Amino acid sequence: MTPDGKVTRLLKQNDKRPDKLDWRTDMKGRTLLPGFVDAHGHIMELGFRALQLDLSATASLDEALAKIAAYAAANPERKWIIGGGWNQERWKLGRFPTAADLDKVVNDRPVWLARADGHAAWGNSMAMKLAGVSAKSVSPPGGRIEKAGLNPSGVFVDQAQQLVEKAVPEPNQRDRNAAFLKAQQLLLANGVTAASDMGTSTDDWLVYRRMGDIGQLRVRIISYGAGVDAAVRIGGTGPTPWLYADRLRLAGVKLYADGALGSRGAWLKTPYADVTSQSGSGFLSDDVIRNLMSRAALDHFQVAVHAIGDKANAQVLDAIDALADTYNGDRRWRIEHAQIVDPADLPRFGKNGIIASMQPVHQTSDRTMAEARLGGDRLAGAYAWASMLRNGAHLAFGTDFPVESPDPFAGWAAGFTRTDADGQPVGGWQAQEKIGFYEAWYAYTRGAAYAGFAEDKFGGLAPGQRADFIIVDRDPTTASPADLRKTQVEETWVGGEQVWTRK
Repeated sequence: MTPDGKVTRLLKQNDKRPDKLDWRTDMKGRTLLPGFVDAHGHIMELGFRALQLDLSATASLDEALAKIAAYAAANPERKWIIGGGWNQERWKLGRFPTAADLDKVVNDRPVWLARADGHAAWGNSMAMKLAGVSAKSVSPPGGRIEKAGLNPSGVFVDQAQQLVEKAVPEPNQRDRNAAFLKAQQLLLANGVTAASDMGTSTDDWLVYRRMGDIGQLRVRIISYGAGVDAAVRIGGTGPTPWLYADRLRLAGVKLYADGALGSRGAWLKTPYADVTSQSGSGFLSDDVIRNLMSRAALDHFQVAVHAIGDKANAQVLDAIDALADTYNGDRRWRIEHAQIVDPADLPRFGKNGIIASMQPVHQTSDRTMAEARLGGDRLAGAYAWASMLRNGAHLAFGTDFPVESPDPFAGWAAGFTRTDADGQPVGGWQAQEKIGFYEAWYAYTRGAAYAGFAEDKFGGLAPGQRADFIIVDRDPTTASPADLRKTQVEETWVGGEQVWTRK
């Protein structure tokens, strides 16, 4: 989807390596920080989102439609219009968008657009027709076809997305190379020197290996295979060793227990407050999720499970309780997001060495939507970072890019203020769940490295650690939360080598 010239330019840009750091390098009194470690992101999706149609900045349906129309007009050669980032909550639409909305601006080609969280997608009539979706199509387990009367409306939630995605052309090798290089550039520009890649496909892994082989792999990647089968295909009998001077390792397996709150796919113990006929859905039965976790743990893959709703979190906690005695030792079971937790279940996160892998920017983005979805009486265990620490869980922070920007400074500020970029709400949302300035910083560095069994490699500035650091334009320890959010990365160094500079 990206012409050869773009790939060549990216390769050449990434091939300009300055001299390695030695004792004579003078940083001229500027502020040096350890590189950030993002505990949860999607590297290839970040690159594709940047190179395709990105709707994440749109504030209304009309604005989104105008951008879609302009993109289609500017790219007449594209057989499919592909992209994402839309959010009907941000648009204050009060409903999901529809195929009819899309048909008004593009009806000569199929259009397929992922929601911001990746747990729903929006297609036009031609996309549904090419995929064979009709009024007779049935919602699959773990998914939901939104309807307009008896007909599909154009939005497909969670597993139902596969009904249309089967018709979407796969990106080729050139596209994948370009997407990776763009994602790597964005991460390094934001001061992220390492990231956990949640849901690595075999095709993704081949891109990372290819980049490592030709010397283009700059960022460090802790990889979690997209399911047990993908992890086994990549790693064989277990996690791989660290490759390319500690820049790449398959650590474990990523599983999904449920969907997302914004599309009402998060699995709740009681129905949604704003649509009482729905309570989300679990993707896997208790037996199946335990069997998959057991299969992964048997070969010492680390297990990371996406769980957003309180029922999904309880299911994963139950599974860990059931498996922990059999698969003992330092397993570091990961629960990704852990957004909505029944307060009665919070103490269970302190058992069995569980990692609570959470994203502070989700709290600031989701605040008003979470209130509508749950109602005021069910927010006590929502985005509960302080409770996680009090109960003994290991806390790791990330951004879930490209759902959110990979900017760690916004998440760091949110972690100890629980306010958004405008300082709202005053005093912080559910302020009892604030954590300290240094606790939030730790969760974005050493805590995130620990979550991926990498604390002996990177995450801090200490003897024996890789020299991964950033030069920034201000001292964060003296900055206000608003100024912290404005921090600019000037240089990024990985392994003592300058890999990005703002100049």
